[in-house]
Amino acid sequence: MSKKIKSISDPKLKLEILTTEEVQKIHDATLWIIEHVGVRFPSKRALEIWEVNGANVDHEKKIVRAKPQLIEDALKKCPPKYILAARDPQQDCSLDGNHVYLGTDGCGVEVIDIETGQKRTSCLRDVQEIARVADATEEVGFHWVPVSAQDMPVESRGLHEIKAIWENSTKHVQTESIYNAAEAKAAIEMAAIIAGGKDKLRERPVLSLMQCTAPPLGHDGGSLDAALLAAEAGIPTGFMTMTACLTTGPATMAGTLAVGNAEVIAATALLQLAYPGAPVFYAAAQTASDPRSGAYTGGGPEDFLFGAATNVLSDFYNIPLSMGSFATGAKEPNWQAGLEGALSTFMASVVMSDMLLGCGFLHGSRIWSYAEMMMDCEIFSIIHKMMQGIVINDETLALETIANVGPGGHFLAQKHTRNHMRDIFLPQFLDRRPYSEWETKKDDARDWALAKARKILKEHQPDPLDEKISREFDRIIKSVEKQT
Repeated sequence: MSKKIKSISDPKLKLEILTTEEVQKIHDATLWIIEHVGVRFPSKRALEIWEVNGANVDHEKKIVRAKPQLIEDALKKCPPKYILAARDPQQDCSLDGNHVYLGTDGCGVEVIDIETGQKRTSCLRDVQEIARVADATEEVGFHWVPVSAQDMPVESRGLHEIKAIWENSTKHVQTESIYNAAEAKAAIEMAAIIAGGKDKLRERPVLSLMQCTAPPLGHDGGSLDAALLAAEAGIPTGFMTMTACLTTGPATMAGTLAVGNAEVIAATALLQLAYPGAPVFYAAAQTASDPRSGAYTGGGPEDFLFGAATNVLSDFYNIPLSMGSFATGAKEPNWQAGLEGALSTFMASVVMSDMLLGCGFLHGSRIWSYAEMMMDCEIFSIIHKMMQGIVINDETLALETIANVGPGGHFLAQKHTRNHMRDIFLPQFLDRRPYSEWETKKDDARDWALAKARKILKEHQPDPLDEKISREFDRIIKSVEKQT
């Protein structure tokens, strides 16, 4: 059973998307927004933390205005690197600025059924089965809870989801489905059981939390309370801005970057004021609204540029980044999905975003598709190969082999060829068949990708979670359900 995960590391390709002066301008604009406009924090605990640290707090409107020095001093306490621990330590993800890991996306509400091909409402079984497929897929480095278990009680849904993933995979689990303090306490208790105790959880955080902001310039109260509890427990926590040009952000990309940045770093500073040194990450999935309808686009050149620029900002603050990349606006696995997935992921990878999200999703993260997941993983593999660049040394220059072959010969029989032929990228879903074979069969990548996912579901058995731990999880979840 393979334990490998694939990540991009030590890249040879580089990209400069923002100059040092431009990054400073965005930072300065962000601090001006926080000081003069303010950010909404609808949490009694959050407001108290801000107030005791000297911020200007409007308790009626729940708006916080903070001086630049307070924000900058707090951000200096963020740890620049740490690991996202997995049940299997061989699958830990090192967030050190030199790796790019792919994750599934989260909170989808519909699934294209793997057998019928029909679109339907997502359920707990989907969470379980997607986790199994992702567990067997080396391109997937960690899990986001992929879809909503809508057949489970609302008050404990997020807990059922992370339990389902831990029971079906040994990789790290990240969730954006923990929305309040009660769920957060239970999730932390579950994670501590996996890790072997609360102290061990600090050393090996097997769970991480992502909370969405409420743009423009706002947060959700329950999510803030959950994030504070997670930070206290040493669980990596991030805030994701989804500001969109024209609607929840200015029409200009620079203005939207500044608004989203204010949301993220203000909340990040809050966690550092409460628990200095708590592991945090920057998260972003900015886009542009469609000028014709105002709708979320989930793809386009703005998304690709946002993906690269946001990594530059997270590097400026010296904290890891989780970046939305693959979540295309396409309604089915097609050329649009491939175009948007490839360009967005390449741009985010070439600037070394630590975590990439979106794998497997269509229609702006609403609809899960197994075929799309497999093809997204192929895109990641292609980018993984591209990022390695071209290695130049005596072995790769192959002068002795070239001399052995000479003019007019061929290299197929050479030992050097046998030694290096597996260095050549071999696709699973790109169609390289003769035209006559394609003309006869008329199948394509979508068919092959779906067949691979079905094969994994049929054959792959993940390392099981101890039954005692599963029963303890059930007890914790039922205790949350009884409180409501």
